[in-house]
Amino acid sequence: MKAIFDKVSLKSSKYITNSYSTSFSLGIRVFSKKYRNPIYAIYGFVRVADEIVDTFHDYDKSFLMKKFREDTFQAIEMGISTNPVLNSFQLVVHQYKIDKDLIDKFLKSMEMDLTEKSYERNNYDEYVFGSAEAVGLMCLKVFVDGDRKKYEDLKFSAQMLGSAFQKVNFLRDIQSDLKERGRIYLPGINNEQMISEENKLKLENEIDFEFDEAVKGIIKLPIGVKLGVYSAYLYYRGLFNEIRKLRLNELMKKRVRISNFYKIGLLIKSFFEIKILKLI
Repeated sequence: MKAIFDKVSLKSSKYITNSYSTSFSLGIRVFSKKYRNPIYAIYGFVRVADEIVDTFHDYDKSFLMKKFREDTFQAIEMGISTNPVLNSFQLVVHQYKIDKDLIDKFLKSMEMDLTEKSYERNNYDEYVFGSAEAVGLMCLKVFVDGDRKKYEDLKFSAQMLGSAFQKVNFLRDIQSDLKERGRIYLPGINNEQMISEENKLKLENEIDFEFDEAVKGIIKLPIGVKLGVYSAYLYYRGLFNEIRKLRLNELMKKRVRISNFYKIGLLIKSFFEIKILKLI
């Protein structure tokens, strides 16, 4: 029975999420039950694509991404895939009417990682939209559960949150992106010598603005997801605050981390501010 396979597929996506990201896993666990599996399915899909371009170094990444793209849209068209991750993803795409354009833009950004090592402003913005904002909008489709008006109302904030998360990752991973992947995710910068404190500050100012816009939307989210999203927001804002304290030469030497104990503390803080104080 396909129902059994669908259940196994969703469990596969959940396992991938829990294996790769403790911070997102923690946030998803505090969602109301009806939201968890759809978000696991989206994250599992995104994670596999990301792994192809970032870690499958001994294989033909271009071929694998081309196949992954073809298999993704075939799964959506047929309403099934023998790949459990794609099967669980297509279920969510159909249930929540996720726009195919968002999926295409996400996959295009992953494909850009195979050829692009640096970005001018226009294709940098295109990359950030596909790799982060589009994913945020997929999740928003689940959160609003078909309410088109609410989706449009929260769309900009969701994009800003995804963009802020991605740019914090760019700064946190600047050393490994350069040394291990030969990439620079700073607009208009195409070699290590061009990176400066001014570039870092410009990106930090963008992130500041995006976080401020994002929280305006978090306030309006359904209560069933607000706690999880707000805790993720606090986690990344805390990570960002630690990054801002460091000079560029320090950031190039170490990857800023936040302990699991601190993450749990942020979850408690989120619960207190939302449930007890009703601040958001």
